[in-house]
Amino acid sequence: MADNNHNHNHNDEHVIEVTDLRKVYKMGDVEVAALCGVTFTIERGEIVSIMGPSGSGKSTLMNILGCLDRPTSGEYILDGEVVHNLTDDQLASIRNRKVGFIFQSFNLLHRTTALANVELPMRYAGVSSGRKEKARKALEMVGLGDRINHRPSELSGGQQQRVAIARALINDPSILMADEPTGNLDSKSGKEIMQLILTMNRERGTTIIIVTHDPNIAAQTQRVLRLRDGELEV
Repeated sequence: MADNNHNHNHNDEHVIEVTDLRKVYKMGDVEVAALCGVTFTIERGEIVSIMGPSGSGKSTLMNILGCLDRPTSGEYILDGEVVHNLTDDQLASIRNRKVGFIFQSFNLLHRTTALANVELPMRYAGVSSGRKEKARKALEMVGLGDRINHRPSELSGGQQQRVAIARALINDPSILMADEPTGNLDSKSGKEIMQLILTMNRERGTTIIIVTHDPNIAAQTQRVLRLRDGELEV
């Protein structure tokens, strides 16, 4: 008889489960709904883009998925853990373990080397041994093995974004969130960074969510979630 046990845990294949997510901001006496009941799942190892015009709710959604903010109501389960009702400290802990971030503006520390930048998430996570070696390997993986002691000012934009990718992946996160990852790069560097992100997805099986307004980038992902006025377009 076939063993059906693995079918009982419906979270196994979903790294993200979002149900009826709503976010309301109070602006003085006025309530502004940024998300109006969004439901979707993202499979483990999937690469998905989130698109939508300015004010569509995509930044709000990204902040909630990245455990930087919590919804007003609705459910969010990340890698089997319920996160929609956690305290700030609990959210920070989950974020540190399960989420890697890549930003449009790289967000590197300018006075420290590439190696020290990549080590940072391990410091936050309390990893004490083997940090330098792991950071060096991560920088080699993104093609910067010969630049580990360079500061961001000594690197091109594309190289800075490679450092950021190495930093984002150093704790083996469940999801990688990329916010306009090629937005500040020329087209050649942008293509290279996109190739690198796709390679990380293919070779490491990292689940990647890219917030973008660039249809060329969205076209390279497996699926596009389109937001308009706080709702998913079907």
